Amino acid sequence: MSGKHKGKLKVFLGYAAGVGKTYQMLLEAQRLQATGHDVVIGYFEPHARAETIALTTDLEFVPRATLTHRETAFEEMDTAAVIARKPKIAVVDEFAHTNVPGAEREKRWQDVVALLDAGIDVLTSVNVQHIESLNDQIWQVTGIQVRETVPDWVLQEADEVVMVDVTPRALIHRLERGVVYSHEKARLALENFFTEANLNALRELALRQTAHQLEERREEAAVSPTPASKTGERILLWLTPHPSTAMLIRRGRRVADYLACPCDAVLIDTDAPASEPWLNICANLRIHANAIPAAGNTHKAIADYARAQGISQLFVTRNAPDVSKLVSLARDMQITIVAERVRPA
Repeated sequence: MSGKHKGKLKVFLGYAAGVGKTYQMLLEAQRLQATGHDVVIGYFEPHARAETIALTTDLEFVPRATLTHRETAFEEMDTAAVIARKPKIAVVDEFAHTNVPGAEREKRWQDVVALLDAGIDVLTSVNVQHIESLNDQIWQVTGIQVRETVPDWVLQEADEVVMVDVTPRALIHRLERGVVYSHEKARLALENFFTEANLNALRELALRQTAHQLEERREEAAVSPTPASKTGERILLWLTPHPSTAMLIRRGRRVADYLACPCDAVLIDTDAPASEPWLNICANLRIHANAIPAAGNTHKAIADYARAQGISQLFVTRNAPDVSKLVSLARDMQITIVAERVRPA
């Protein structure tokens, strides 16, 4: 991951369950083993898909760890056992998975980072709806709020991202044949998440995500200028306790990524306790947030801070208090007032 870890990460990205991410990941594992590499399966979720399961028969499984939560047994990847086994490559399915309470790490992507730090290369799979900064767009498209997310920086630092693609019509046919889910579960899926309109929109997001990462790699392979020198832009987000702030952070991160410029955040210190969830999102998206004293004049404090930091674009939510005051105080900056997305009825 950009030289920061000993192991290399290869991500198989899809836009929905059933496009073939895990299948392609296991084909890659089989190819690597056939060429002499030491490959193990750290975690695999079969979903009763016979063709996919067949690709695991010649691969070594590291036994899972069993954890008990509320008197129920759960199986998770035994990360310590994979590290102790010391393979060259580990296959880890369902990158965005949340581990059961009591596990050493909260998220499976954190387990994967531990494997990479131990010098183990990892093949993993994830759908586009689990990318943190796309959370609001996914809700807008599908009406579903995805709870399990992977921070953008994790994917950005992957050594390779491969999009596994089929047309929405082909995926719907797979669902209708019972290849992806049981017939009853497939029927419910086709009536809800797996509508053709949803699938087309999700596929477009996945294609854009892959193209954006490819463009970033091309730029890195060139002269590799610093982000600030490429456009001269610097973005600052004003965090407030209002719920729309979560959407503001994700939007700011996406814009900053496309402009290849720095993105930071600021909040008034008295808002810090109520803004804890937003600070967690900032941390996941690698946005530095700084709390400053208002000194009796919130809008002047924000404008002065932005000016001192050389900010060119200031992003605020429509729900921020008295936005017009900030606009009048920061006329030397571009101010974007971000409205909440409302799904059409």
